[in-house]
Amino acid sequence: MTLDYRPLGHSGIKVSAIALGTMTWGEQNTEAEGHTQLDRAIDFGINLIDTAENYAIPPRPETQGATERIIGNWLKARGRRDQIVLASKVSGPSERTYLRADGQPPQLDAKNINEAIEGSLRRLQTDYLDLYQIHWPSRPVPLFGNGSHAPGRGNDSAEVPIEETLGALDALVKAGKVRHIGLSNETAWGLSRFLHLAETRDLPRVVSVQNAYNLINRTYEQGLAEFHEREQVGLLAYSPLAQGFLTGKYQGGARPEGARLTLFNRGDRYTKPGVAEAVDAYLQIARDFGLDPAQLAIAYVTSRPFVTANIIGATRPDQLEADLRSVEVRITPEIEARINDVFQRHGSPAP
Repeated sequence: MTLDYRPLGHSGIKVSAIALGTMTWGEQNTEAEGHTQLDRAIDFGINLIDTAENYAIPPRPETQGATERIIGNWLKARGRRDQIVLASKVSGPSERTYLRADGQPPQLDAKNINEAIEGSLRRLQTDYLDLYQIHWPSRPVPLFGNGSHAPGRGNDSAEVPIEETLGALDALVKAGKVRHIGLSNETAWGLSRFLHLAETRDLPRVVSVQNAYNLINRTYEQGLAEFHEREQVGLLAYSPLAQGFLTGKYQGGARPEGARLTLFNRGDRYTKPGVAEAVDAYLQIARDFGLDPAQLAIAYVTSRPFVTANIIGATRPDQLEADLRSVEVRITPEIEARINDVFQRHGSPAP
């Protein structure tokens, strides 16, 4: 089985079904390690590279923009810009005042978006982005498993009307700095509103939504998945391994040395009641079929008809290689039936 390529909405661009995530570069990974990952991914056939102005993760002033700089230095050294579909993100409202020169909380208005894109282009050492995504909405919506409001907001004072945000993105498209736009951590209502404004106000049309999707968080299927078939807006799925929980390495309370949860204790989304039991059930499926649990989890996400690309991430070469080889795993009817049985019993314990 080989890597396939899928349409990125109405863009006319085809992207690899596996995309390379980069958020650990500049924190857990050095620049050299990031470049090695890029070389291997491109050689494997991956053409979609995803980053954000907010990376590396966990976010902090000292590492903000580091990931984009690492990618930019790779582009300068390799000269392979025309071989990749480069995607980045502008941050939604938060208390990360270090993101903007004036020290004010970021918002999704023209001033903030213009500053953000210029910073990303400068760090990435490119004149344009193929895909520019809103990292999270300006509206108070559930985010990252943390409840009903964006991190650090607590009120609606930062909410910018979608039409205003879309108008700012339209200016970037017309200026040639952005080819296409996308959303991230978005709801069905938000996506429908963006599409409505695009159709009625002659504004850019969203081509993708980047949301979390994995075996223990299938909430995307409720409301958003239908947009793929009816509106040609597919999912760029992030966290297919649920921050590593679906590999089994955290079962029984284990905290392996060097693992993200051990280093940063940022696994709240995946330490909720019911998660461990669901993970145990999926690990048993992998054992029964003689599969690597990580490859099973990644292959399942890639196999979904509404997924445009599955964003993998790794900190070690062996992890990256295993993730890439997930394309060799076929989700057979028997495996699908077992997965569906577990889902019926456990649902999505980590939304």
